[in-house]
Amino acid sequence: MKIDPKHLAQLSVVVEAGSFQSAADRLGLTQPALSRNMKTLEARLGASLFRRDGRRSIPNTLGMRLSRNGLAIRLAEEQAGIVANQTVQGSVGELRIGAPPIVAGRFLTNALSKFMRENAHCSVELRTGLVHELRSMLERGQIDIVLGPQSLADPTEGLDFVPLIDDRVGILCRTDHPLFDRGAIMPSDLEQQFWLAHSRGSLLRQQTEAAMVASGVASMQIVCETDSIRSVLEIVADTDLITTMPKATTNPYLENRLRFLGFDHPQFHRPLGAIRRKEALPNGVENGFIAMLQADHAASHI
Repeated sequence: MKIDPKHLAQLSVVVEAGSFQSAADRLGLTQPALSRNMKTLEARLGASLFRRDGRRSIPNTLGMRLSRNGLAIRLAEEQAGIVANQTVQGSVGELRIGAPPIVAGRFLTNALSKFMRENAHCSVELRTGLVHELRSMLERGQIDIVLGPQSLADPTEGLDFVPLIDDRVGILCRTDHPLFDRGAIMPSDLEQQFWLAHSRGSLLRQQTEAAMVASGVASMQIVCETDSIRSVLEIVADTDLITTMPKATTNPYLENRLRFLGFDHPQFHRPLGAIRRKEALPNGVENGFIAMLQADHAASHI
């Protein structure tokens, strides 16, 4: 037996209002239209919902019981409307975000902590991975935002990029590395160093090699490769190896153990931002998080 939930909701209003006319006024219906809906409901049930008392229709036992179901339907509809409005406004909902390991570190977790304090009714899912893995998750709809380099979005026309910072690449070494005694660092100085390189195929590895060639470094003496950011930081801090890392997202980990050399090149430019699918529906939670990141970055540069 299929019952129209709208009719049950209207039945609950009739019981609350005490008369068909008062209920019709609340519902924005005419009294005859409401009466027809109740007769349709009785026909579907095969049982009456009211008993006559003079000119009044009094809900019977079945009418009272079903009116409670109708009230539950109305409350569910009201709650759904509230949740929908809050989601559009960004005060409740779900934030599914992905980031490379170094971005997902203190740069992002500090921002997420602030966001969750200010949006207690939002749930957050954070996924980490290499950029090609994150792009696949984004395209499959497993996550809604990737915080990553602009180059991640470039090969795919279906992605939008919202810039946040220039997470410029720099050459990283331990604080008392011999290169600091050289003054101006020349390409020949870098050719003589032993390098810790990021995994083959990573965007950071590709960018490093392109920048080195463009700056005149004929070859890099790579003695170690890893895709572990933690290993990169620990090994470089305890050896004479040098490496490259994005500056803004690595700075929270430097402490007094690591430093960036004063060597730069235009190809070290690395815009970092929020990447989303173009066809995805607007989401207040995502928009609110991105706006918070933009505001925090703007405030840090005042």
